[in-house]
Amino acid sequence: DNYVIHYNAFNSTIVAPEVAQRHGLTRSRFTAMLNDAVFEKQTDGSEKAVPAVLTGKVANLMQQTQQLQFKPIKEGTALYYIGSFTFRNEEIMHLTLDVQPDPNKPAKTLLFTQKFYTD
Repeated sequence: DNYVIHYNAFNSTIVAPEVAQRHGLTRSRFTAMLNDAVFEKQTDGSEKAVPAVLTGKVANLMQQTQQLQFKPIKEGTALYYIGSFTFRNEEIMHLTLDVQPDPNKPAKTLLFTQKFYTD
């Protein structure tokens, strides 16, 4: 509706060590991060970062599941959420993300699958 959700998942080793330390994030070749940002569409066509409630989980092909805990990160006007999970090399993970920017409306669910590689 009035919201845009940006998300991507990546190996945590691409995060610079000093950035990870500043935000309390764990870097490991076996740890991936799910980065999410929620924006509200403005009347002038721009988008403004807004807070949201995020929950999620990841599951491998054997249905071994990990719950995601999201940490909000605020830098200037940017607001995004990082959730971490572990994986094995070349492991395919199914990610489920529930995003609720408006507490008066139900969460929206995003599903995607991605293969992860260790460095």
